[in-house]
Amino acid sequence: MRVVMFGYQTWGHRTLQALLDSEHDVVMVVTHPKSEHAYEKIWSDSVADLAEEHGVPVVIRNRPDDEELFQLLKEAGPDIIVANNWRTWIPPHIYGLPRFGTLNIHDSLLPKYAGFSPLIWALINGEREVGVTAHMMDEVLDAGDIVDQRAVAVEPTDTATDLFHKTVDLIAPVTVGALDLIASGQTEFTKQDRSRASFFHKRSEADIRINWDWPADVLERLIRAQSAPYPSAFTFHKGKRLEVLAAVVSEGRYGGTPGRVFYREGDGVVIVAGADARTGRNHGLAIARVRTEDGHELPATEYFTSMGGYLTSRP
Repeated sequence: MRVVMFGYQTWGHRTLQALLDSEHDVVMVVTHPKSEHAYEKIWSDSVADLAEEHGVPVVIRNRPDDEELFQLLKEAGPDIIVANNWRTWIPPHIYGLPRFGTLNIHDSLLPKYAGFSPLIWALINGEREVGVTAHMMDEVLDAGDIVDQRAVAVEPTDTATDLFHKTVDLIAPVTVGALDLIASGQTEFTKQDRSRASFFHKRSEADIRINWDWPADVLERLIRAQSAPYPSAFTFHKGKRLEVLAAVVSEGRYGGTPGRVFYREGDGVVIVAGADARTGRNHGLAIARVRTEDGHELPATEYFTSMGGYLTSRP
Protein backbone atom coordinates (compact mmCIF):
# COMPACT_ATOMS: atom_id res chain seq x y z
CA MET A 1 0.00 0.00 0.00
CA ARG A 2 0.98 3.63 -0.49
CA VAL A 3 1.42 5.13 2.98
CA VAL A 4 1.63 8.67 4.33
CA MET A 5 3.02 8.80 7.87
CA PHE A 6 2.11 11.43 10.47
CA GLY A 7 4.43 11.27 13.49
CA TYR A 8 6.86 12.83 15.90
CA GLN A 9 9.71 11.99 18.29
CA THR A 10 10.98 8.43 18.85
CA TRP A 11 7.49 6.90 18.59
CA GLY A 12 7.06 8.37 15.12
CA HIS A 13 10.64 7.50 14.21
CA ARG A 14 10.12 3.82 15.11
CA THR A 15 6.86 3.78 13.14
CA LEU A 16 8.49 5.27 10.08
CA GLN A 17 11.39 2.80 10.32
CA ALA A 18 8.92 -0.09 10.50
CA LEU A 19 7.14 1.22 7.40
CA LEU A 20 10.40 1.68 5.51
CA ASP A 21 11.40 -1.89 6.39
CA SER A 22 8.03 -3.27 5.26
CA GLU A 23 6.70 -4.07 1.82
CA HIS A 24 4.64 -0.87 1.84
CA ASP A 25 5.64 2.33 0.02
CA VAL A 26 6.06 5.47 2.15
CA VAL A 27 5.18 8.35 -0.18
CA MET A 28 5.20 11.30 2.25
CA VAL A 29 5.88 12.12 5.91
CA VAL A 30 4.23 14.87 7.97
CA THR A 31 5.92 15.82 11.25
CA HIS A 32 6.04 18.63 13.81
CA PRO A 33 8.82 21.22 14.06
CA LYS A 34 11.43 20.73 16.77
CA SER A 35 10.27 21.87 20.20
CA GLU A 36 12.07 23.19 23.29
CA HIS A 37 9.31 21.87 25.59
CA ALA A 38 10.93 19.72 28.30
CA TYR A 39 8.84 16.60 27.63
CA GLU A 40 9.18 16.88 23.84
CA LYS A 41 12.98 16.94 24.10
CA ILE A 42 12.80 13.46 25.66
CA TRP A 43 12.85 10.53 23.20
CA SER A 44 13.35 13.04 20.39
CA ASP A 45 14.65 10.96 17.46
CA SER A 46 13.93 12.99 14.34
CA VAL A 47 11.24 11.73 11.98
CA ALA A 48 12.24 14.37 9.44
CA ASP A 49 15.88 13.29 9.37
CA LEU A 50 14.97 9.63 8.89
CA ALA A 51 12.57 10.43 6.05
CA GLU A 52 15.12 12.64 4.30
CA GLU A 53 17.79 9.91 4.60
CA HIS A 54 15.47 7.65 2.59
CA GLY A 55 14.41 10.25 0.04
CA VAL A 56 10.85 10.56 1.39
CA PRO A 57 9.25 14.03 1.01
CA VAL A 58 8.73 15.77 4.38
CA VAL A 59 6.13 18.37 5.35
CA ILE A 60 6.49 20.25 8.67
CA ARG A 61 3.30 21.35 10.42
CA ASN A 62 2.06 22.17 13.91
CA ARG A 63 -1.51 21.55 12.78
CA PRO A 64 -2.63 19.61 9.68
CA ASP A 65 -5.61 21.76 8.74
CA ASP A 66 -4.42 23.97 5.88
CA GLU A 67 -5.41 23.71 2.23
CA GLU A 68 -1.82 23.37 0.98
CA LEU A 69 -1.26 20.20 3.03
CA PHE A 70 -4.60 18.79 1.88
CA GLN A 71 -3.57 19.27 -1.74
CA LEU A 72 -0.17 17.66 -1.12
CA LEU A 73 -1.90 14.66 0.44
CA LYS A 74 -4.26 14.29 -2.52
CA GLU A 75 -1.30 14.44 -4.91
CA ALA A 76 0.52 11.78 -2.86
CA GLY A 77 -2.49 9.49 -3.28
CA PRO A 78 -2.08 7.34 -0.14
CA ASP A 79 -4.04 4.14 0.37
CA ILE A 80 -3.72 4.71 4.11
CA ILE A 81 -2.32 7.22 6.62
CA VAL A 82 -0.42 5.86 9.62
CA ALA A 83 -0.07 8.17 12.64
CA ASN A 84 1.94 7.84 15.83
CA ASN A 85 2.50 10.59 18.39
CA TRP A 86 0.87 13.25 16.26
CA ARG A 87 0.19 15.99 18.83
CA THR A 88 -2.74 17.94 17.34
CA TRP A 89 -6.20 17.17 16.00
CA ILE A 90 -6.39 15.63 12.53
CA PRO A 91 -9.63 16.77 10.84
CA PRO A 92 -12.03 14.30 9.18
CA HIS A 93 -11.27 15.44 5.63
CA ILE A 94 -7.64 14.45 6.27
CA TYR A 95 -8.03 11.17 8.17
CA GLY A 96 -10.83 10.10 5.82
CA LEU A 97 -8.97 10.92 2.61
CA PRO A 98 -7.23 7.56 1.93
CA ARG A 99 -9.40 4.66 0.76
CA PHE A 100 -8.49 2.67 3.88
CA GLY A 101 -8.66 5.67 6.24
CA THR A 102 -6.10 6.39 8.95
CA LEU A 103 -4.45 3.92 11.33
CA ASN A 104 -3.34 5.43 14.63
CA ILE A 105 -0.68 3.80 16.83
CA HIS A 106 -1.12 4.55 20.55
CA ASP A 107 1.07 3.43 23.45
CA SER A 108 -1.62 2.08 25.74
CA LEU A 109 -4.03 -0.83 25.91
CA LEU A 110 -7.06 1.04 24.63
CA PRO A 111 -9.74 1.83 25.61
CA LYS A 112 -7.83 2.59 28.85
CA TYR A 113 -5.32 5.45 28.91
CA ALA A 114 -6.37 7.35 25.83
CA GLY A 115 -4.77 10.77 25.51
CA PHE A 116 -1.33 11.69 26.80
CA SER A 117 1.56 10.15 28.82
CA PRO A 118 -0.18 6.76 29.12
CA LEU A 119 2.86 4.84 30.38
CA ILE A 120 3.49 7.24 33.25
CA TRP A 121 -0.15 7.31 34.31
CA ALA A 122 -0.44 3.51 34.04
CA LEU A 123 2.63 2.99 36.22
CA ILE A 124 1.41 5.42 38.88
CA ASN A 125 -1.94 3.62 38.92
CA GLY A 126 -0.37 0.20 39.45
CA GLU A 127 -1.39 -1.40 36.16
CA ARG A 128 0.01 -4.90 35.63
CA GLU A 129 0.25 -4.56 31.85
CA VAL A 130 0.96 -1.84 29.33
CA GLY A 131 1.12 -2.07 25.58
CA VAL A 132 0.54 -0.65 22.12
CA THR A 133 -2.69 -0.46 20.13
CA ALA A 134 -3.28 0.11 16.41
CA HIS A 135 -6.77 1.45 15.80
CA MET A 136 -8.71 3.14 13.03
CA MET A 137 -9.05 6.88 13.55
CA ASP A 138 -12.50 8.41 13.88
CA GLU A 139 -13.98 11.64 15.25
CA VAL A 140 -13.29 10.72 18.92
CA LEU A 141 -9.67 10.77 20.07
CA ASP A 142 -8.20 7.25 20.45
CA ALA A 143 -11.66 5.65 20.22
CA GLY A 144 -11.72 3.88 16.84
CA ASP A 145 -11.91 0.14 16.16
CA ILE A 146 -8.87 -1.85 17.30
CA VAL A 147 -6.94 -3.59 14.50
CA ASP A 148 -4.03 -4.99 16.53
CA GLN A 149 -2.98 -4.77 20.18
CA ARG A 150 -0.06 -6.26 22.09
CA ALA A 151 0.83 -6.15 25.80
CA VAL A 152 3.87 -6.50 28.04
CA ALA A 153 3.98 -7.07 31.80
CA VAL A 154 4.86 -4.34 34.29
CA GLU A 155 7.44 -5.76 36.68
CA PRO A 156 7.57 -4.63 40.34
CA THR A 157 10.68 -2.47 39.88
CA ASP A 158 9.98 -1.16 36.36
CA THR A 159 10.42 2.55 35.76
CA ALA A 160 8.68 4.60 33.10
CA THR A 161 11.94 4.40 31.17
CA ASP A 162 11.83 0.60 31.29
CA LEU A 163 8.24 0.63 30.05
CA PHE A 164 9.14 3.01 27.24
CA HIS A 165 11.77 0.59 25.96
CA LYS A 166 9.42 -2.39 26.30
CA THR A 167 6.56 -0.72 24.44
CA VAL A 168 8.57 1.06 21.75
CA ASP A 169 9.76 -2.38 20.65
CA LEU A 170 6.11 -3.29 20.03
CA ILE A 171 5.56 -0.48 17.54
CA ALA A 172 6.96 -2.31 14.51
CA PRO A 173 5.05 -5.60 14.94
CA VAL A 174 1.80 -3.82 15.83
CA THR A 175 2.05 -1.39 12.91
CA VAL A 176 3.02 -3.94 10.28
CA GLY A 177 0.63 -6.54 11.69
CA ALA A 178 -2.27 -4.10 11.44
CA LEU A 179 -1.34 -3.04 7.91
CA ASP A 180 -1.13 -6.66 6.79
CA LEU A 181 -4.67 -7.27 8.07
CA ILE A 182 -5.97 -4.19 6.27
CA ALA A 183 -4.12 -5.04 3.05
CA SER A 184 -5.58 -8.56 3.15
CA GLY A 185 -9.05 -7.06 2.79
CA GLN A 186 -10.23 -7.32 6.37
CA THR A 187 -12.62 -4.49 7.23
CA GLU A 188 -14.27 -5.59 10.50
CA PHE A 189 -12.22 -4.93 13.61
CA THR A 190 -12.77 -4.92 17.38
CA LYS A 191 -15.07 -2.21 18.72
CA GLN A 192 -13.78 -0.44 21.82
CA ASP A 193 -15.83 -0.87 24.98
CA ARG A 194 -16.42 2.79 25.78
CA SER A 195 -17.60 1.93 29.31
CA ARG A 196 -13.95 1.02 30.07
CA ALA A 197 -12.45 4.10 28.45
CA SER A 198 -10.28 6.59 30.34
CA PHE A 199 -8.63 9.75 29.05
CA PHE A 200 -5.54 11.38 30.56
CA HIS A 201 -4.01 14.85 30.16
CA LYS A 202 -0.43 15.89 29.45
CA ARG A 203 2.02 15.81 32.36
CA SER A 204 3.19 19.08 33.90
CA GLU A 205 5.27 20.13 36.90
CA ALA A 206 2.21 20.05 39.13
CA ASP A 207 1.84 16.33 38.40
CA ILE A 208 5.30 15.44 39.74
CA ARG A 209 4.93 17.32 43.03
CA ILE A 210 4.77 14.81 45.91
CA ASN A 211 1.59 14.88 48.00
CA TRP A 212 2.33 13.18 51.32
CA ASP A 213 -1.37 12.45 51.80
CA TRP A 214 -0.98 9.79 49.08
CA PRO A 215 -0.30 6.22 50.25
CA ALA A 216 3.33 5.12 50.22
CA ASP A 217 2.82 2.53 47.47
CA VAL A 218 1.41 5.19 45.13
CA LEU A 219 4.28 7.56 45.94
CA GLU A 220 6.80 4.79 45.29
CA ARG A 221 5.26 4.26 41.84
CA LEU A 222 5.23 8.02 41.18
CA ILE A 223 8.97 8.14 41.81
CA ARG A 224 9.56 5.18 39.44
CA ALA A 225 7.26 6.85 36.89
CA GLN A 226 9.42 9.99 36.98
CA SER A 227 12.66 8.19 36.15
CA ALA A 228 15.44 9.81 34.12
CA PRO A 229 15.26 11.28 31.53
CA TYR A 230 11.87 12.44 32.83
CA PRO A 231 12.01 15.20 35.49
CA SER A 232 12.14 13.72 39.00
CA ALA A 233 9.33 13.80 41.55
CA PHE A 234 9.97 16.50 44.11
CA THR A 235 9.04 17.77 47.55
CA PHE A 236 10.29 20.62 49.78
CA HIS A 237 12.47 20.45 52.87
CA LYS A 238 13.08 23.56 54.95
CA GLY A 239 11.67 25.62 52.08
CA LYS A 240 14.01 24.21 49.42
CA ARG A 241 13.16 21.90 46.57
CA LEU A 242 14.29 18.31 47.06
CA GLU A 243 14.04 15.70 44.29
CA VAL A 244 13.39 12.10 45.30
CA LEU A 245 15.32 9.78 42.99
CA ALA A 246 14.74 6.39 44.62
CA ALA A 247 12.45 5.06 47.32
CA VAL A 248 10.66 1.93 48.50
CA VAL A 249 7.66 1.23 50.66
CA SER A 250 8.81 0.81 54.26
CA GLU A 251 8.77 -2.58 55.94
CA GLY A 252 7.39 -1.14 59.17
CA ARG A 253 4.16 0.78 59.76
CA TYR A 254 4.49 4.37 60.90
CA GLY A 255 1.81 6.61 62.37
CA GLY A 256 1.64 10.36 62.66
CA THR A 257 1.39 13.34 60.34
CA PRO A 258 2.01 12.90 56.58
CA GLY A 259 5.38 14.30 55.53
CA ARG A 260 7.11 13.76 58.87
CA VAL A 261 10.80 12.79 58.58
CA PHE A 262 10.58 9.93 61.03
CA TYR A 263 12.93 6.96 61.10
CA ARG A 264 15.97 5.32 59.53
CA GLU A 265 15.09 1.93 58.09
CA GLY A 266 17.75 -0.06 56.26
CA ASP A 267 19.39 2.17 53.65
CA GLY A 268 16.56 4.70 53.68
CA VAL A 269 14.81 7.35 55.71
CA VAL A 270 11.10 6.78 56.29
CA ILE A 271 8.64 9.59 55.66
CA VAL A 272 5.12 9.22 57.09
CA ALA A 273 2.61 8.94 54.23
CA GLY A 274 -1.13 8.60 53.67
CA ALA A 275 -4.06 10.80 54.65
CA ASP A 276 -5.00 8.33 57.41
CA ALA A 277 -1.45 7.92 58.74
CA ARG A 278 -2.64 8.90 62.21
CA THR A 279 -4.10 5.38 62.58
CA GLY A 280 -0.63 3.81 62.57
CA ARG A 281 -1.69 1.21 60.04
CA ASN A 282 0.20 2.75 57.12
CA HIS A 283 3.55 1.93 55.66
CA GLY A 284 5.78 4.93 55.06
CA LEU A 285 7.95 5.85 52.11
CA ALA A 286 11.59 4.95 52.69
CA ILE A 287 13.59 7.43 50.62
CA ALA A 288 16.92 6.05 49.45
CA ARG A 289 18.39 8.80 47.26
CA VAL A 290 17.78 12.53 46.76
CA ARG A 291 18.99 15.49 44.69
CA THR A 292 19.22 18.91 46.30
CA GLU A 293 18.17 22.23 44.80
CA ASP A 294 21.77 22.93 43.78
CA GLY A 295 22.02 19.61 41.91
CA HIS A 296 23.95 17.62 44.53
CA GLU A 297 22.89 13.93 44.55
CA LEU A 298 23.41 11.83 47.67
CA PRO A 299 21.95 9.01 49.80
CA ALA A 300 19.00 10.07 51.94
CA THR A 301 20.79 8.81 55.04
CA GLU A 302 23.51 11.40 54.38
CA TYR A 303 21.10 14.20 53.52
CA PHE A 304 18.86 13.76 56.57
CA THR A 305 21.45 14.22 59.33
CA SER A 306 18.76 14.07 62.00
CA MET A 307 15.18 12.91 62.24
CA GLY A 308 12.27 15.29 62.69
CA GLY A 309 10.77 18.10 60.70
CA TYR A 310 8.57 17.75 57.64
CA LEU A 311 8.66 17.37 53.90
CA THR A 312 5.98 19.53 52.29
CA SER A 313 4.30 19.97 48.92
CA ARG A 314 5.15 23.67 48.80
CA PRO A 315 8.00 25.82 50.13
